[in-house]
Amino acid sequence: MKVAAPTSGRVTSRGRSLMAALPLLFGALASAESKPTSTLAEQRATAVTQVVLGILSYARWPVEPEQLRLCLVGPTEYADDLVKGTTQATGRPVVVRRLLAGDPRIANECDAIYLGQLSPDERAQLFSAISGHPVLSISEADDPCTVGSVFCLRVSDRQVAFEVNLDSVARSGVRIHPSVLQLSRRRATQP
Repeated sequence: MKVAAPTSGRVTSRGRSLMAALPLLFGALASAESKPTSTLAEQRATAVTQVVLGILSYARWPVEPEQLRLCLVGPTEYADDLVKGTTQATGRPVVVRRLLAGDPRIANECDAIYLGQLSPDERAQLFSAISGHPVLSISEADDPCTVGSVFCLRVSDRQVAFEVNLDSVARSGVRIHPSVLQLSRRRATQP
């Protein structure tokens, strides 16, 4: 599946809203100075949550779920805030739960998966299980973003950035707004 390009310069009000919100969602990516009273780990977890929720808000499933089901798979370092669950800016609730990598429910009961540390075999089994299902995958671990994951987070002391695997986007069955893809390219080229 290809990501659709914007149509001939015509911007709908929804498109303007998306474009206006994009910097807000991704521009406030964590800086170490943002909350002097919280620990660096808490700041990273908050920043990761903002980025993940931003990514999810720019994704479209073939059938939009009333509540978005985000599954955390494998040991994670920055998912503490995600575990609490939340509501997207659109008002759609995000229900979060942890599942084991081999859990057969992942393909049918998760709209998105947030991957922590998994062995190569666990990753292969997981991506095989979700193949053909509209599931968005976001990888937290130090992933080269070449196999399986649609988004790969890059967490540092100063910010949370991400890379996009366009082949995985095409195979995921989930459409991603082109602005998010462009944002990942700009962040990848910044020093």
